[in-house]
Amino acid sequence: MGYSVLGLSRGFGRRQGSDFEAVRARDDTLSQTVVVLEDDADILRLVQFHLEAAGFAVRKYMAMGQIVADAERELPALFLLDIMVPGGDGLDLCRRLRKNAALSTVPIIFLTARAAENDRVMGLELGADDYITKPFATRELVARVKAVLRRFERPTAPSLVKFDAVEIDAHAMQLHVNGELVTTTATEFRLLDYLARHPGRVFSRDQLLDAVWGDARFVTPRSVDVYVRRIREKIEEDAEEPRYLKTMRGAGYRFEIPKEAKAG
Repeated sequence: MGYSVLGLSRGFGRRQGSDFEAVRARDDTLSQTVVVLEDDADILRLVQFHLEAAGFAVRKYMAMGQIVADAERELPALFLLDIMVPGGDGLDLCRRLRKNAALSTVPIIFLTARAAENDRVMGLELGADDYITKPFATRELVARVKAVLRRFERPTAPSLVKFDAVEIDAHAMQLHVNGELVTTTATEFRLLDYLARHPGRVFSRDQLLDAVWGDARFVTPRSVDVYVRRIREKIEEDAEEPRYLKTMRGAGYRFEIPKEAKAG
């Protein structure tokens, strides 16, 4: 495949001039494991080579098989999933991961030849954090893996927001409502946490995209609406009449903490 050969030649051709950068990258990504699901052996080797060169550990799969069970035993930093694979597809696997309490906050990137808009929307609806189409540039692939992981770095000190029956723990990346742990995706949690830490402020969709998604290219301003709806379903008593996460028509969204409640 043209992009496979191109990707490998770039990697070897610039190796001598980037030794220091490679060492620094390995230090920055030490112990971070990426699970890669890809049924094309050439692409799988290409992805493995460049991720390992950047300092990541790679667990590779050509079929869905034992991915979930293995991930439960050894939590990865990120899933990189093809959609069309033997024994199921990446969309089905994404659904399973997002329903798994132990794995639901692990970021997911789709790496697929399915470039249609409805496929991208489906990936977003299922909780993907980025969506990369084939053919791809290997340097961009590694950069976007790193960008997604940076988005979900935990703070160095515990930080809680508490109001009414809602508790948002940024350090543990956990949401509790009425004392019960509520499963969220990494992106859902980051958006909720960002809004809750800026109560009373109105954010446009573009501002939220910049703050939460950064340089992810497959999301659009309307993507925010999808996540807002899902957050409301998890924290509001009535998602149709939200008490906390308000829509400001023509402007965006505002998070309100009732005056009688206290944010911790």
